[in-house]
Amino acid sequence: MSIDRSRAQAGIKEFLLALGHELPSVDATARRVTEAYADELLSGYGVDLSRLIEEGSESVVDALDPVILEGIELATVCPHHLLVARGHALVAYVPGGRVLGLGTLARLVNACSRRFMLQEQIASAVVDALMDRASARGAFCRIELDHACLQTRGALQSRARATSWASAGDLSDPSQLETILGRALRGGQTE
Repeated sequence: MSIDRSRAQAGIKEFLLALGHELPSVDATARRVTEAYADELLSGYGVDLSRLIEEGSESVVDALDPVILEGIELATVCPHHLLVARGHALVAYVPGGRVLGLGTLARLVNACSRRFMLQEQIASAVVDALMDRASARGAFCRIELDHACLQTRGALQSRARATSWASAGDLSDPSQLETILGRALRGGQTE
């Protein structure tokens, strides 16, 4: 993916000026915004998910117990408003052909979230990568995000949090999910 930083900076500068905001350092602001989006907020486009999983995992022959990693911090950019949403992910998978390092699971969530995707698409992208690229027998991803577009504009709901999830294979059956995830599936709350 090719990034034209000069064009992006010019566009951001023009955007600010068109809104009537001639900041004292509009050129520096345009550069910083371009760097934030190109190098951080949309950095997932530069990650090859197959390579990430291949390099951060090892082959297994025997069946392994499920792996659960919760509290994975993530940030994404809403493709509707270009505002940031922040929150946490829980990922669970039943290893098939490969077992991933825990850091690789976190990097997978980060790589999927740092693209222009709806929240629901992020969870599906994580699950699909685990199933297709890591040969998982089952996968589940729950994403909980606080959306700036919901909190700072429109409905102005500062306490609203969106939750979405995706599952496949052995973890697509709700009773199996409850057995494996238990309290983690309910956000750590007891009944």
